[in-house]
Amino acid sequence: MEQGFDEAKAQRNWLERLGEKIPGFRGFQDRELRREVDKLQREYLASQITQYKSSLRKVAERYTDAGKIGVLHLFDRLDKRLDGLARAVKFSDYGATGFFDVIKVDAGALEELYQFDLALIEELSGLGDDIAGIPAPAAGDPTEALEVTLDRLQRMEDRWAAREGAVNKVVKTAGD
Repeated sequence: MEQGFDEAKAQRNWLERLGEKIPGFRGFQDRELRREVDKLQREYLASQITQYKSSLRKVAERYTDAGKIGVLHLFDRLDKRLDGLARAVKFSDYGATGFFDVIKVDAGALEELYQFDLALIEELSGLGDDIAGIPAPAAGDPTEALEVTLDRLQRMEDRWAAREGAVNKVVKTAGD
């Protein structure tokens, strides 16, 4: 997220750069920019999760078409949890908790928050690999591959839940 914030900050127009000269305006500007970058990041993560959900559904359809319905409950469980994580990421309300209302943010606490984001993005890439690695219906039992995918999804859900603690730490640190 920090890289996105820096890139967005560098692309400000002349009026925004002029506003930086007004006392207090820069903090407002940075707050709004952080809010926008955070929103874009959450939308990106949610859209990736939704794409993986679509890929998973295509694999499940192949199993249905092949008449191998014994494992569809695992596909369904994974589908529902992917949907839940996508919604949690996209519609989380932590932007209203005070994180964006502070002008000065502790760099260390913010770095910890960005580490959560980076780890989630890396796990997201692995999730795509896991789904792509589910064997075709004729290639064998997908149970193990689906359980590995469910385990990764659990780590992602746990990481997202822990991120709220990191956000709260940023808010607490900045409010001290």
